[in-house]
Parts: sequence; C-alpha cells; structure tokens
Amino acid sequence: MTPGSSAASASSTLEGANIEARVDIAIVGAGPAGMAAACSAATAGSNVVVFDDNPSAGGQIWRGLGGESSEASESARRWLRRFRRSGASLQAGSRVIGCGPMPKSLLVESQEGVRVVPYRRLILATGARELFLPFPGWTLPNVFGVGGIQALAKSGLSVETKRVVVAGTGPLLLAVAAYLRTHGAQVSVIAEQASFGALAWFSRHLLRFPSKISEAVQLQSKLFGIPYCCGTWVESASGDRRVESVTIRQGQHRWIEPCDYLAIGYGFHSNLELPALFGCEIRRTAVIVDGLQRSTVEDVYCAGEPTGIGGVDLALAEGEIAGYAAAGLLDKAVAMQPARERWRRFAVALEGAFAPRPELRSLPQADTIVCRCEDVSWGRIQAKTSWRSAKLHARCGMGPCQGRICGPALEFLKGWGSESVRPPIFPTTVGNLTELEMRSSTDRGAGPRQAAHDPE
Repeated sequence: MTPGSSAASASSTLEGANIEARVDIAIVGAGPAGMAAACSAATAGSNVVVFDDNPSAGGQIWRGLGGESSEASESARRWLRRFRRSGASLQAGSRVIGCGPMPKSLLVESQEGVRVVPYRRLILATGARELFLPFPGWTLPNVFGVGGIQALAKSGLSVETKRVVVAGTGPLLLAVAAYLRTHGAQVSVIAEQASFGALAWFSRHLLRFPSKISEAVQLQSKLFGIPYCCGTWVESASGDRRVESVTIRQGQHRWIEPCDYLAIGYGFHSNLELPALFGCEIRRTAVIVDGLQRSTVEDVYCAGEPTGIGGVDLALAEGEIAGYAAAGLLDKAVAMQPARERWRRFAVALEGAFAPRPELRSLPQADTIVCRCEDVSWGRIQAKTSWRSAKLHARCGMGPCQGRICGPALEFLKGWGSESVRPPIFPTTVGNLTELEMRSSTDRGAGPRQAAHDPE
C-alpha cells in the first residue's frame, strides 16, 4: 500500500476541492509525543501544524490541563508552556479521518467540514486507548474504564461519597484511585491482577528510575488505608439498572464488594489505524521505526504509543527525536537516543510485570457481550476461527467503533489480529463523504462508487 492509495480510490486531481496550503510538518495527535515533536520541529523554523480532536493540547494523560491547573505535574506544566511558546499551530477539534486523495495529504474533519491538508513530512502520534476485557456485567451502567472515569471526573462527573472499586492492572490504577479519593470518592479496594512475584520483580527494576520511585511514594501516601490486593481480579459485576456490586477473586478466595462505580482497565492498546492506513509496517501491536522514529513509509514518522506502550517519558523522548529528525536536525535527534533507550527499558519491565493473566480468558460466558456496538455475544463467536469469520457471520467489529474495543479484546481472547483498515477510520457524515466524492471524481459521467463498508 502506498500513502493515499486507499483514500478514496479516486483520481489525483481535485477540481475546486478545499485544499489547504502545504505544511512542512504535520503532526497527528497533541498528547505528550505530539507536543514534544512539535516543540522540536519548530526550533528549525519549520511550519508545524498539529491536529487533535480534543479542544486543547495534552492528550488523555494531561487532559484539561491547558490552564495549568494545580493538579498538573511540574512536567505537564513545563511541556504545556513550551508547546504554547513553540510557534507550532494547534488545530484543536480537528480529526484526521484518513489519507488525502493526493500523495502526502491528510483528510481532516472539523465543524467546518472536511478538507485536504498536504504535507512534506508527517509525524503520527496517535496515542493509545484503554484495553477492556469482557466479563459478565461489564456493560452495566457505571462500569467505566480506569482512564475513562478519571476523564469524566475532570469533566464534571461527581464522585463524592461514591463507593468505587478500582481494578485491572498497571500503575494507572494507583494514580486514578488517588485522584478519585482526593475528589471525595470512597475507594474500597484496588484489585491488581498481577501477582505479588511480578510486582516484586517490577519494584526491583524501579531502582534504576528514581523519578518513578518518587511518584510511587507520593501515590502511596494518598492511598493510605485502601487495600491493594495483588493477584486479584473482578470476575463479574451485578446490578439491576446499574452496577451495584462486583465479585472479586484472589486465588481460590472470592468475595462480593458493593460499589456505585467500577473503574477497570487492563492497560492500553496502541491506536494503529492511521499508521496502517498509510502503509506503515506493523509488527505485533507496534509500528516499526528506526533510530530516528522513521516508519517504513517515506517521510512518515511515528512516536509515542503507536510504537509500543511505554508511558509518558518514553513518548516525550520519541516525540523529540521524531520532531528533530523530521526538521532535519539529525544531530539533536541522535543526542536524544540514550534517553529514549533508557525509557524503553522501563517500558519492557512494565509490559513484563503487568501482562494480563491467562485466567482472564475464561471470564466471558456464552451470553457475555463482546462487541458492544453490534450486541455480539461470546457464544456467537466462540467457535469462529478468525476475525474475518466473526465479522462475516456475526457482525463483530462492524459497528461505529469499527472494532476499537472488541478487536483488542479478541486479540487477547482468541489471538486474532485485525486484517484490514479502511477509510474513514472514524465515523463521519454522509454529507462529508458525498462532498469528497464529488470533489475528487474526474469521471463526471460515472455513477456513485460502491462504499467500502462490507468486511472484505
């Protein structure tokens, strides 16, 4: 696949299309990696434009900190200030939905409609999303992702006096539990599925990263008195109209924990749809890049979670390298490589310690919903042999999210990988697609082309 070849199977000419001026460096994503890339690239005087569908920079991890709130870490405040002063242009509320209909261009959707943005070099910093693993009751109201409940709380959801169970895996459990408690929630238990041995092994690795030890100590001080149970996971959630309790298992011991909210997440899954659409080589669940963050597609760089889940420090280091390299400042890019390798070692330890345990594969029952968009149960796809078969026969992954939730879950449950990515990678209006079709067509006498919505 070549960049743009899957955009609309249309011609390369766009009479009257809404084509913007070519930018030197286009960056998709204004999280830590995208911000760092923009700051580095802008030092060379390049025309840098950052696209993000959120109303402000910061991504999910620094969500809502544009005003440098008191809840922001010093690192977050420093990077947000640096980004604002960099000279890079942020186009907030702009979502990249695919490759443009001409080489080296993007399709960008905003409230004003859809437009084509040509670029000279592209940095993909598309971040990651939470990994959800299905279990009985996980679709009940008030069952949230760990990051999701924190984002909602930041946006106004009241958690005061609410009984909350925090479960899943990874350091984010501690951060979110501390945040919720600070805002008045009654966190009854933190259920970490990783074993005590895995956590002890990870703790030894933390000795090489003093800043992480400091963060852990600060979090523990905010969580005093809350049980932190390792080797523990939620087996099911129960309730009439919303979650009222969860069944928790630790070894052979089970108990029922009453709750108003369940916050649960099993780590993250890289957002790979756009890199795949551009033809970047992907191995396992990460884009392949070289030492300068260059992908296998010419003039397309990747940084942050698309190259592998590694945390904010690794994302910042990769973003800086990608920005410098894209701007031609290769000496500065090379100088950042030792920092990147250091944080890559931390990422390897993180992955090894908090990998979801095999027992989680046995949690779904026959009537457990796996694909929420199309209400596809585990029983309907359990005997299927591939992702393609599940799509064709049960419509799994065919809903609005296009497999973003059930796809990673089935990768864990069944070992399936996504077999194709088709534009637009996010839902858009029929009007926008029609407008693009009319603008991009040179065959004025041709009828409308068939939309690519069937599975294969």
